[in-house]
Amino acid sequence: MLTEERREQIVRIVNERKAVTVAELTELLDTSVATIRRDLNALNDSGKITKVFGGATSKESQTIKTTEESMAEKSHVNTKEKNSISKYAATLINDQDFVFIDSGTTTLKLIDYITNSNAKYITNGIAHAKRLIEKGFDTMIVGGRIKVPTEAIIGPDCVESISKYHFTKAFMGTNGISVEAGCTTPDVDEALVKSVVVKHSYLTYILADHTKFGQVSSVTFADIAKCCIITDREPSRRYLEKTVVKAVN
Repeated sequence: MLTEERREQIVRIVNERKAVTVAELTELLDTSVATIRRDLNALNDSGKITKVFGGATSKESQTIKTTEESMAEKSHVNTKEKNSISKYAATLINDQDFVFIDSGTTTLKLIDYITNSNAKYITNGIAHAKRLIEKGFDTMIVGGRIKVPTEAIIGPDCVESISKYHFTKAFMGTNGISVEAGCTTPDVDEALVKSVVVKHSYLTYILADHTKFGQVSSVTFADIAKCCIITDREPSRRYLEKTVVKAVN
């Protein structure tokens, strides 16, 4: 394994686990203690991790995200990964499904790949409803307050409306995935909507690229054990031990 590749792996592992020892990294990467220590020193100097006695901690472990970017800003990030995730997710929709599609850029991309016109679709995304209608699908949109940055419908009316339904499948976005904190979002009202969808869905799929792992926002909306995660890169064993993860690349 090349040095840069190994160091990228170290950063990923540290971010996912929040803290890791030299011994653990030596075993995971099948390399020497001296090599790992050199890597940790270099990564600490570059500001990618924090080196501590006997190992390293994540920079992200000290940060709880309380804000998020707008739909327009997020739509240009990790587009290749979102395409791969969405393309696979679309194949999971069957004729008799009653599908909830969450607001978000990855779930919006999902609609581009959906071909099943026999299923029924419901969403809390303004752009999502428009795109579903344009494709001629049987579409419903829930009522409530519009959160302008994410173009999502949220609030008590939205929660009450969703509580009346029972979905066969739900495709959800998330701002972060953590073994300890679960699936998280920075907005309390949006978290309430997401949590009631998960509660009322037979199967819940979280669509998230690899950068979401190890990230924690301020509000948890689901335990990862209650969801299946579709991503572009297999996460660490800690996630695989908790839930079903499908890595599409």
